Amino acid sequence: MAQARPSLQELIRQRSRAGFVGRSAERAAFRANFGTEPHDERHRFRFHVHGNAGVGKTFLLRELEQIARERGALTAYVDDSAGSVPEAMAEISRQFAAQGRRLKELDRLLAAHRERRHEAELAALAVLDTQSEETGPSAGGRVVARAGVVAAGMVPVVGPLAGMLDAEQLAHVADRLRASLIARFRNHEDLRLVLAPEEVLTPVLLRELSDADAPWIALFLDTYERTGPYLDPWLHETMTTDRHGDVPATTVLATAGRIPLDPARWGGLADFVTDLPLAPFTETETRGLLAARGVTAEPVVEEVLRLTGGLPVLVSTLAESRPTDPDDVGDPSATAVDRFLKWEENPARRAAALACALPRWLDGDVFRAAVDCPGEELEPLYTWLRGMPFVGEGGGGRLRYHDVVRAPMLRAERRRSPRGWAERQRSLARAFREWREEAGRDVADLWADDTWRDLRQAEAYHLLCAGVREALPQALRDFVHACGAGRVMAVRWARVLVDAGHDADVRAVAEWGTELTAALDAEGVAAALGLLLRRAVLDAPAQARARLVRGDELRGEGAYAQARTEYDQAVALDPELAVAYRHRSGIRGDLGDHDGAIADLDRAVALEPDNAWYVALRGEHHRIAGRDAEAIRDLTEAVRLDPALGFAWASRGATHERAGDPDAALTDLGRALDLDPDYAWAYARRARAWRALGDPRRQLADLDRALALNPDWPWARCERGDALRAAGRDEEAVADLDVALSLDPAYTSAYASRGASLTKLGRHAEALADLNRALELRPGYVWALCRRAVLHAVTGRWEEARADVERVRALNSEALERLSDTDRAVLAPALAG
Repeated sequence: MAQARPSLQELIRQRSRAGFVGRSAERAAFRANFGTEPHDERHRFRFHVHGNAGVGKTFLLRELEQIARERGALTAYVDDSAGSVPEAMAEISRQFAAQGRRLKELDRLLAAHRERRHEAELAALAVLDTQSEETGPSAGGRVVARAGVVAAGMVPVVGPLAGMLDAEQLAHVADRLRASLIARFRNHEDLRLVLAPEEVLTPVLLRELSDADAPWIALFLDTYERTGPYLDPWLHETMTTDRHGDVPATTVLATAGRIPLDPARWGGLADFVTDLPLAPFTETETRGLLAARGVTAEPVVEEVLRLTGGLPVLVSTLAESRPTDPDDVGDPSATAVDRFLKWEENPARRAAALACALPRWLDGDVFRAAVDCPGEELEPLYTWLRGMPFVGEGGGGRLRYHDVVRAPMLRAERRRSPRGWAERQRSLARAFREWREEAGRDVADLWADDTWRDLRQAEAYHLLCAGVREALPQALRDFVHACGAGRVMAVRWARVLVDAGHDADVRAVAEWGTELTAALDAEGVAAALGLLLRRAVLDAPAQARARLVRGDELRGEGAYAQARTEYDQAVALDPELAVAYRHRSGIRGDLGDHDGAIADLDRAVALEPDNAWYVALRGEHHRIAGRDAEAIRDLTEAVRLDPALGFAWASRGATHERAGDPDAALTDLGRALDLDPDYAWAYARRARAWRALGDPRRQLADLDRALALNPDWPWARCERGDALRAAGRDEEAVADLDVALSLDPAYTSAYASRGASLTKLGRHAEALADLNRALELRPGYVWALCRRAVLHAVTGRWEEARADVERVRALNSEALERLSDTDRAVLAPALAG
């Protein structure tokens, strides 16, 4: 159907929308871009607006967004309220949903990412989850150890451990860590959602963008001087490579920040990018904007030109009040904004504008807390303020003052009445505290709750601005908790200190914020916490918490010896801190010290006897150590304390399966799957119970489900390969084992299993190569020796067959008794000696 042509009146309304005057060349270039096809050499895929504060970047970006919507584009606007790539994707998805285009799969994965991110704050549990034949370290572990990286998580391991362990021990550690991470995050997708969320989320975002029913997709990223450090590398990789998939050609990106794009990254893409440098309005543009608002008296226009220097946000602010007289400029040191508000004849509006400059962000509740006026005047005042040019939308529907306007307002208010300033700051802090306490009433983990943390930040900011004596020590203690919530939250908390120090002119606060920000940017959370600890500004409980969080960071970096030291110090500083024992138990388990891990969890459980997670972790360590009775005791207690703890049900099911009770295993693993239908580890474990019960159909069905949830899981691939081999489906078995070995090229039992299937398929040379490789990786691998002996017998190499049989007799003679009748018949001459 042909699109209806707009009327002249509609065109005039569009062009004069919201009184937007100026930047005609920039708007025209952006509008014309939608008139060229993506394959047209004139078409541009990116626009970058840049210029100094107050020059109108956000105004222009919002105008460009409106132009895109007029062309039928699906649009999203993101500013620095999104502190990471996943948060930016979440905001894009939220805004698309509001336009009727839900990104369902992305939303699902974003929810999983948030959940797994919180789980990542828990100590890693060492789970040595290999097949029963795999009693030693895989060669993959040795390769990983020599390379200094654990394959599952790309975690450095050699440096800190090199002085503690020999090469064989190090290989064991690498194996345990890889299995530990898989068990901790249940499946490989969970692991990647924590360690590399962009790699999981970006392909899904691109697929769903490709499926979006819209002629154009337009993304607008503001405050790029803050968001660019993490968004720019991601955008460049996404737009210029096919690593994550195809970006729809109808996608247009517009960014706005204070500085130009990095020429080292974008310089070679000039044919695809339009640079839009913004200068202050020319005199003609300024006069045009004023005239559009009815400000035409020449003395007034000249005064506006003099005061604003052409900064659009200031010109718009003055024009909004429609002054008719220049007014006395008064004290020459007074700020421009102070003069602007003198032109606002309504004293209630003037007072509201100044009062609402105090909070870092606004909504209706904050407005009512900040403004002192009769109740019937609140809504009209709020409506007026929302329409002011210096008030813009931030993330989450909140409002924010433009920095160019807010900063001089704050200075004016602080200097006008220092005591009044402090009292209003304390009043706002009280309001945020009340909202925070209400928000946290039914929240188990406060620092994992976004709403509670935002309110806590706002409360801390106002206490710092008020000059409350305990505000800085408390803010530094809160910074420790923020670090425990991740680097993004730590950066935001440091920003609170920077902002409060500058806004209240408190040098010590600003310096702390600046130094912590620099440490976070240069070396990360561990360095920032180290700075706090070296300065000795924390009390003993806060020091213990800082040591604990720093230990987690060092552990994630592979600095295990240093992490263990931090945990030890945390326990010494606060012997009643249960979580410190739990975290230390994790690193002990990683190093194979399960008795030490259990001892730490004994202490944690003694301090918090009703903590089902601690009890379940202790049961899991007992399971790993082969103490089935103790494992079942603890895991039973854990499910009594928390019947919804799927991990405990699954671990107890795995224990029952290994202890020879497959029926009990099925019951427990079924319960775990009722609680979490996407629990891949539980499916794989239940498959073993079906195997024990002689039900290969259900065994394969569960392995199929596990791999549908986590296709890149080598262990499950190998399990299914074994199941297919046992069912006589050797071609399919080889295909699964090929995948397992592509994912883990040093997977010992996968080589052995593939060698067995290749033997049955008559591919004897390939089978021998695989079995030789398995025995090279682990010379004492009895099952592989038996498979190779059979292969030698089948191919008439009787001397080699007898040699393998003799090696099996020396290592484990019972293995020969467990041979099938078919294998025993094939090997009869060798067995006879």
